[in-house]
Amino acid sequence: MSDDAWPPGFFDRQDPGDDADFYAPPRFVTHIDDGAIAAVGELYDELGVPDGRVLDLMSSWVSHLTRTPSGGLTALGMNALELQANPVADEVVVQDLNLHPRLPFADASYDSVVCCVSIDYLVRPVEVLREAARVLRPGGLVVLTFSNRCFPTKAVRGWLATDEDGRVEIVRAYLERAGLEGVTTELRTARRWGRDPLYAAWARAT
Repeated sequence: MSDDAWPPGFFDRQDPGDDADFYAPPRFVTHIDDGAIAAVGELYDELGVPDGRVLDLMSSWVSHLTRTPSGGLTALGMNALELQANPVADEVVVQDLNLHPRLPFADASYDSVVCCVSIDYLVRPVEVLREAARVLRPGGLVVLTFSNRCFPTKAVRGWLATDEDGRVEIVRAYLERAGLEGVTTELRTARRWGRDPLYAAWARAT
């Protein structure tokens, strides 16, 4: 199923303006708290993400890995200054996936594709995840992590219209519709008042 299988207006946004303008000012901040950041790194380690070549989609100045990937890391995002400041990236690519969802990489060229707290901004997520599957080697991982924080004017309407459990199901559906296998979802942090939750979903390419 494609992105147009979703309800009408699901991928609309409050601010339909050019994302390049919105992301032009560099933001050297983290968008989740320290506990959620640690949970991302722990998950990557458990899944063996750093043991290979990694593509970080919608990346920034941090990729939340506990160590540099053995095969190198490509950081793809919207702001060149942020990407160039990423200490574990050996390659940076500036690309708006909402305008150009096709990834500029060869088939079967990565071991893992990750996307941290950004899946809610994609207006063609299934198309992007199909591309992630294409650039993965057989059995390679896609790992998506997300919380309850976002830029509400840029998140898609369907994301804002549901609760945290609903968002888990949305991400599961994205992965399944992209043809990835063995989708697993987990809450990776303890539920604590005032702390950011960290949800994760991962699956493998065939």
